Amino acid sequence: MSVDRFNDILPTTLPHADVPDGVFVVVPAYNEAPAIGAVLQELRTVSRHVVVVDDGSTDSTLETARAWATYILRHPINCGQGAALQTGIDYALLRGAEYIVTFDADGQHRVEDIAALLSPILSGECDITLGSRFLGTSVGIPPIRQKMLRLGVLFTRLVNGVNLTDAHNGLRAFSRRAAQRINLRLDRMAHATELIDQVRQSGLPFKEVPVQIRYTPYSLRKGQSTRGAIRIALHYLLGRVLQ
Repeated sequence: MSVDRFNDILPTTLPHADVPDGVFVVVPAYNEAPAIGAVLQELRTVSRHVVVVDDGSTDSTLETARAWATYILRHPINCGQGAALQTGIDYALLRGAEYIVTFDADGQHRVEDIAALLSPILSGECDITLGSRFLGTSVGIPPIRQKMLRLGVLFTRLVNGVNLTDAHNGLRAFSRRAAQRINLRLDRMAHATELIDQVRQSGLPFKEVPVQIRYTPYSLRKGQSTRGAIRIALHYLLGRVLQ
C-alpha cells in the first residue's frame, strides 16, 4: 500500500462550521471515475481531511481523486470494500482523527447528512451513528432493490440480534474510541454485516440517523444483484464459522 498526501490546506474556510476540524471522511473507491470527482468536491466543503482508499482501480479513479482528496491510499490489487474501509479507518486514526465518517464514492450519499450523523456523537449521546434510508428517504429506489434491502435488514436482525431499520448503508460515523474497536476481517461486501456485529460487541451506545440515499443509473449498475446478495450472506456466515 502507498500513501499520497495532497490538498490538506484546502479550502481555507469551510461553510459547514457544525462539522469539527477533527473529522476524517473515509471514501473506499474501486473504479469510480465517473462519480468520485463530484463526490470529493462536495466532501471538501465539509472536511479538510478526506481519505480516499483506491482499491486497485483499473480506470482513472486515482487520477480524478488527486484533484480533491487530502490523502490517497492505494491497494495494488482489488481487496474489497471491507479491506478498503479498514485501511482508511486505520490511517485516519494514525493521523489523529477524533471522528471518522465513512462515505461511498458513487454519489448516493449527501454531504448535508454528515452533520446530522455527527450531532449525537458530539453531544455525548452515543459513539456510533448509522445512516438509515428507511428512517429518511430513498430517491429513485427500484422496488426490487427495496425488497432486497428489507430482506437484508431481516437477516441482520435474525443473525446479529440488532434491531436496525437499514443494515447496509455505507454512511456511518464513529467517535475515535469506537473506530479503534472496528476490525473488519471480511474484506468483501459481507463486511457490512460484520461491522454491525462489532458495533454490538463493542458495548458502546449507537443509534440510527435518518439520511437520504439518491439512486442513479450509475449507482444502480454498481450495486449488488440478488445473486450477489446471497453470496454476501454466505460469505458472512462462513466467516462466522471460521472465526
